Amino acid sequence: MPTRSSEAIVPSFSPRLSAGGSPADAAWLFDAPGIVGIESAARDLLASTDGPAQYLLIFLLAATPLLEILVVIPIGVALGLNPLAVAVVAFFGNVVPIYGLILAHERVDRYLRARRGGRSPSKRGARARRIWATYGLPGLALSSPIITGVHVAALLALGLGSPRRSTAIWMTVGIALWTVFVTFVAVTGASILSGAL
Repeated sequence: MPTRSSEAIVPSFSPRLSAGGSPADAAWLFDAPGIVGIESAARDLLASTDGPAQYLLIFLLAATPLLEILVVIPIGVALGLNPLAVAVVAFFGNVVPIYGLILAHERVDRYLRARRGGRSPSKRGARARRIWATYGLPGLALSSPIITGVHVAALLALGLGSPRRSTAIWMTVGIALWTVFVTFVAVTGASILSGAL
């Protein structure tokens, strides 16, 4: 069970919502039903386990679209887990599925095209295409955790013709940079909050 102080520190909002845009810009997040419920469930699940099982859950939750590193790292740090271990495990949890998507790209692409039929791309896909047109693969990879999520960005980059190796490298760099940044912010925030409590 979480302690009273860890409950106060654990964020109950999505970092993607507070990434500097207006609520209208972030409305695409609510296309998925129950996003806040998923976050709360992840927090409760991590708080209800202990030891190595928590780190396994960090890995699995970081691999989950919509949660990824932006949500999992702050929760892990707020629960008092080792920030370096949380960062490393979350990084690998976020990167491993990307490598799997890159390896299985052709099959996934055929599936998604068949599933979508003749419908136009989603708002997230349209936003990612605009970033691609302006900044290319590096811009898409570096902004993907807050704009589209890394899974969508990797598939989009491959679908737009980016080579597999370049996609793997840039997605890894983007996830690594965001892991360091989010861990720093989570540790700093937890320190400030614990000093204020």
